[in-house]
Amino acid sequence: MVAPAARGMIFIHSSPRALCPHVEWAAGRALGRAVNFSWTEQPVLAGSQRAEFYWDGQQGMGAAIASSLRGWEHLRFEVTEDAGPGADGGRWLHTPDLGIFYAQTDSAGNVVVPEDRIRYAMEVAGSDATELQRELRVALGQAWDDELEAFRHASDDSSVIWLHKVG
Repeated sequence: MVAPAARGMIFIHSSPRALCPHVEWAAGRALGRAVNFSWTEQPVLAGSQRAEFYWDGQQGMGAAIASSLRGWEHLRFEVTEDAGPGADGGRWLHTPDLGIFYAQTDSAGNVVVPEDRIRYAMEVAGSDATELQRELRVALGQAWDDELEAFRHASDDSSVIWLHKVG
């Protein structure tokens, strides 16, 4: 029986230059084939490189890629696996300060917060709306998004018009 196909992206948001070949080797080992990333300067952090890589493989490969990359403390990355027939998607975020965060995603790429996690947040927060908001931010991985946001936008092309921009 053949495992269902999956696909996703690897975003290396920042890697020390000396680490780049090791990052490629680790990702290639997880994918079962050699890979070559197209590295560019990461303007947010002097001396670091960034890369984006589309991958395809078996379902669950996103977790294998993220696991292979998470051991380096100076690496910032994001791995996505698209949802497929009969399978949820996933998103793995890593920063040196926060470590790794995983979230299930739906077919549109939205983070899915399980019912039990929401109930836990409500229980912990009680009637404190500020605490509920804090708990939901934790469940969504907001701290990781906040730390990675500047690194993500380093690749933005100024000719792109973003739908969320106003004015």
